[in-house]
Amino acid sequence: MTLEDALEHLHALVEPGRADGMKAYHKQTRDVLGISNPALNDLAKTWRQTLSVETRVALAQALWETDIFEARIVASKMLTQARLRPDEGAWALICSWVADFDSWAIADHACMAGQRRLIADPSRLDTVESWTKAEHMWTRRAALVITLPWTKQNNPKPGELEARDRILGWAAEYVSDEEWFIQKAVAWWLRDLSKHDEPRVRAFLENHGEKMKPFARKEASKHLG
Repeated sequence: MTLEDALEHLHALVEPGRADGMKAYHKQTRDVLGISNPALNDLAKTWRQTLSVETRVALAQALWETDIFEARIVASKMLTQARLRPDEGAWALICSWVADFDSWAIADHACMAGQRRLIADPSRLDTVESWTKAEHMWTRRAALVITLPWTKQNNPKPGELEARDRILGWAAEYVSDEEWFIQKAVAWWLRDLSKHDEPRVRAFLENHGEKMKPFARKEASKHLG
């Protein structure tokens, strides 16, 4: 499938009058076509089922480079798959996108694709750790969003606990960061973790909570008894 074919499919899904509202909600300066998320889900599912991994990676890269809002979203969705072999090209492409992040919707969809690749190969956390030192705020934020699967294990294995503590260490370095999106990401990680590992969240808040913004502490504590 060519980029032109893919864009034709996208334009066929445009809902008249939808683009302006989406552009305002997502605070986009790039082109927004006006396509619903369910429609993008269905299109990405079709492409995942019919295109080879190599073709999908190439098409995802081409779609991303158009800088169209929905094109970047569907590029991410095309690669959001647990079993993807080989996946080195997909992982490298997702990592290359991180420096382009500039809004939460695009960043979060790309990170959801990246989560599957991290679960497949946790050694890739070494790459993610390097993002925590980036000047680019969205890169720093991505380090927590892409590692959210480590908040969700009910019976984590020793290696998973080690990774959980490692990521909490990154979060501890973030608590004095003034950026709203960084504070929100820390709170998001802790809030999700509290459903499965309340003691670690309580310990984190006891040690670092005073440095967090009030809204972030409140969000992190949402599910604590």
